[in-house]
Amino acid sequence: MLVLLPPSETKSPDGDGAPLDLAALSTPELTPVRERLVGAVVRLAADPPAARAALGLSPAQDVEVARNAALCTSPTKPAIERYTGVLYDALGIRTLTRAQRARADRRLAVGSALLGLVRAGDAIPAYRLSAGSALPGLPTLRALWRPVLGPVLAASGELVVDLRSGAYQALAPVPGAVTVDVLSERPDGSRTVVSHANKAHKGRVARLLATTTAEPDSAVRLRALLRRAGLHVEHDGGTALTLVLPPA
Repeated sequence: MLVLLPPSETKSPDGDGAPLDLAALSTPELTPVRERLVGAVVRLAADPPAARAALGLSPAQDVEVARNAALCTSPTKPAIERYTGVLYDALGIRTLTRAQRARADRRLAVGSALLGLVRAGDAIPAYRLSAGSALPGLPTLRALWRPVLGPVLAASGELVVDLRSGAYQALAPVPGAVTVDVLSERPDGSRTVVSHANKAHKGRVARLLATTTAEPDSAVRLRALLRRAGLHVEHDGGTALTLVLPPA
């Protein structure tokens, strides 16, 4: 089972690993595009106003531009510890046992606008680049990633659970992947998407899938696993699951 997570805009700034080594990252098929994007991001950071415009940043966020300038020299840490925020707080990677962490490292991967896909243990620096960013002089990120990342994901040979946000799914859709939508049910029975709850519950789903000893191989079996964990999950017969949160 491969569980695809969305990245986060916020990232832990620390690390004690050696500088970024693109050749050491998993999925070497992605190396040429990674090299192209890393080079472009570093060059762009030399012009802070242009970098702000391309990345949608304000002058108060120039620390993000500085991180991009140091992409090739700053310390790294495992990708699953680099990303932060609501989803990653709920995942709680640092609270796992050694055996659970080993399973998580095998199963979890993060979609990345800069690096395409990083496995949990891949050593990466802090950076700033979003799926919707447009880098001067380059095609769109979707045009760059889809031809190389799409085939990699399609050929994984295992059940793919795609928890990425829509913008990152668009970079490289995975045919047949199981998706999970999170809806909050109101007292009147109507349902709505709540961003914070969506991220938190996807983080909890990711934790469950990262640590379970089960190996679901279909949407039906995945739904059964989630329901055994006490979640209200609906399945319409396709590859989309809906996690319904009860009224508060």
